[in-house]
Amino acid sequence: MADLVQYYGTGRRKSAIARVFLRPGSGEFKVNDKPFETYFVTEQQRVAAKKSLVISDTAATFDVVTTVSGGGVAAQADAVKMGIARALLEFNAELRKTLKAEGLLTRDARVKERKKYGQKGARKRFQFSKR
Repeated sequence: MADLVQYYGTGRRKSAIARVFLRPGSGEFKVNDKPFETYFVTEQQRVAAKKSLVISDTAATFDVVTTVSGGGVAAQADAVKMGIARALLEFNAELRKTLKAEGLLTRDARVKERKKYGQKGARKRFQFSKR
């Protein structure tokens, strides 16, 4: 039995986590066993998710299989983008310079700030009453 050739990358954004598997193929893209177009509804999400493949000119050479969980759909698209970039590095380390120049290998550390006690939210205070 021939071994399955695949490249793996993990992408994260906010609380979204994407496990990305790149397999040599014709360019099929599945997210959580659904077609790419039905999972990512807006054009902005689709462009963000495929950005790593477009920049490296490998969109038609790999089948992408991803499982995403947590966060919203936009954060999941960014997580998929980072996961694909990391999987491409596993495939070819010479792509690092181009991917890093586009900022695809950098983890966006911005997350929601926690609510503080004695306040309405993270920053907003309760209304002040002088009298």
